[in-house]
Amino acid sequence: MNTPVKLGAYALGLLAVFAGATGVGAAVGPVGPPAASHDTHREPARDTTAPGGAANAHLPGGLQVSQDGYTLDVDDSLPAGAATRVSFRVLGPDGRPVTAYDTAHEEDLHLIAVRRDLSGYQHVHPALGSAGIWSTPLDLTAGAWRLFADFDPAGSNAALVLGADVAVAGHYAPQPLPAASRTAKVDGYTVTLDGQLTPGAESPLTLSVSRAGQPVTDLQPYLGAYGHLVALRDGDLAYLHVHPAGEPGDSATAPGPDVVFYATAPSAGDYRLFLDFRHGDVVRTAEFTVRAGPQAAATAHPPTTAHPTATSHGH
Repeated sequence: MNTPVKLGAYALGLLAVFAGATGVGAAVGPVGPPAASHDTHREPARDTTAPGGAANAHLPGGLQVSQDGYTLDVDDSLPAGAATRVSFRVLGPDGRPVTAYDTAHEEDLHLIAVRRDLSGYQHVHPALGSAGIWSTPLDLTAGAWRLFADFDPAGSNAALVLGADVAVAGHYAPQPLPAASRTAKVDGYTVTLDGQLTPGAESPLTLSVSRAGQPVTDLQPYLGAYGHLVALRDGDLAYLHVHPAGEPGDSATAPGPDVVFYATAPSAGDYRLFLDFRHGDVVRTAEFTVRAGPQAAATAHPPTTAHPTATSHGH
């Protein structure tokens, strides 16, 4: 482990992953400020500013392996496999593994895994061992992956999202970013998106769930809401905090078909949205590509050839 001191080994691992790749340049596209100066295939140096310092104030979540004295410590190379065991630690300001967390969205830690071409999205909740080591199986294919740990250390002022790159050996063929679309289908469900991402400003996004042409009005709570939304910026995979409007049990919050979120895009560019919703005791994920900025209106209605992706998994 000790990711921050293993940059040399990490770089060699990435060379092994990309040696047989084709079209690698298409996997990472340009993004707007403030992240355009970041190397998207290297871990940032450990941050040494004081908690809440100005060095971190302008950065979206997930771009740093260390923040406010906390570090995501994970092996930087893993084997491919449908159930690859992934273990990691969160190191605190004292350098020791953190073992106490405040529960957020019904879990002590949320782990998001996605390949750097924004395919293979997984949202899981690892088990915490007595030594402060988190562990969970992931479905990993060859390529460069990004792992995000979303957590709130006990007694801290705010939750953190830390990100780390992991190289998975094998032939890597990057997938192109799916075309912008307002509709995704999964397991007979159709999810439609209404609203725009606005750079630098909070904006509402409404996702509506239907099945067989009928609105779904009995969504089940998932992570304290009727849906959970993750947004990642194409290129550097900046992680956006997205907040649901209302909670199950509120008289003004209906269990579908509409689920409303509020998101702030840090810059213009393409984003991938992942909506987890629960119905019939199964959690399913609908995926969308959207654009924030001047061209958003042009992509509001996708071409007929667009094929948004979606996945399902039981919880």
